[in-house]
Amino acid sequence: MLDNGLFSISEFAKYSRTTRDTLLHYDRIGLLSPEERGENNYRYYSEAQLAIVNVIRTCRKLGMTLEEIKELKDSRTPELLDEVFLHQIEKIDRKIEDWICAKKLLLTLQKSMRSVSNVDEDRITIQYMQAEPIILGDFNDYSGGRTFFDTLLSFYEAISKKHPGLDLDYLVWGTFSAERIKRGDWTGADRFYFYNPEGHDKRPAALYAIGYMRGSYADGDALYRRIIQYIDENNFEISGPAFEEYPLNEVFVSESTNYLLRVLITVREKQG
Repeated sequence: MLDNGLFSISEFAKYSRTTRDTLLHYDRIGLLSPEERGENNYRYYSEAQLAIVNVIRTCRKLGMTLEEIKELKDSRTPELLDEVFLHQIEKIDRKIEDWICAKKLLLTLQKSMRSVSNVDEDRITIQYMQAEPIILGDFNDYSGGRTFFDTLLSFYEAISKKHPGLDLDYLVWGTFSAERIKRGDWTGADRFYFYNPEGHDKRPAALYAIGYMRGSYADGDALYRRIIQYIDENNFEISGPAFEEYPLNEVFVSESTNYLLRVLITVREKQG
């Protein structure tokens, strides 16, 4: 501290637990200017200004921008601060909700990736699968020349209306009826769905014939035929819908021809 009770900018930065560059920036934007300037244009700060730095630091921790702090600095009262605090609490709550949604999405993507970490991609199996929560769309309408992309857009629009605020960034897959699978028609899903921990629908707990194949989207014809042949040869029959999904897609794999398709067809042992 100088004889006149002022601090040089380096001293003030040290005692205020900030940096010289930060103080220079505060000065440039008019948030905190030096108490005095010497003949050499050096900046000097007062002890009282340490409190202002504390105000700025506290407000920054509350998520306020420097512009918001600048507007508040010279007109703050307990009443005004109460309004500001309420506003910041609301902002923080929204951020918490966003982070919770992001974590749920990450966990779902991780689960998808890990579900195929040790699978034999050349093997067809019959497995009992537990129910999984999903968001299931309405039946797709392909009439009037509507394309896959038209129906997918309709799916997103309908889900947004049905579940306002729901995170729609999950991987979307398709389901086919047993009747369509039996007649070899697996182009254009009956309905779209995505796994979501908030889902009110379920991919049913059931026996599934499960197979895998590498390739691009809509390349699954050979895999469906392999699974159907396996079902018939092993004394099973198709008893419910098929679920088509890509646990490794563009999120996980750079080459589209190397996506991993998984098809799950609901089955039961042949009757009689």
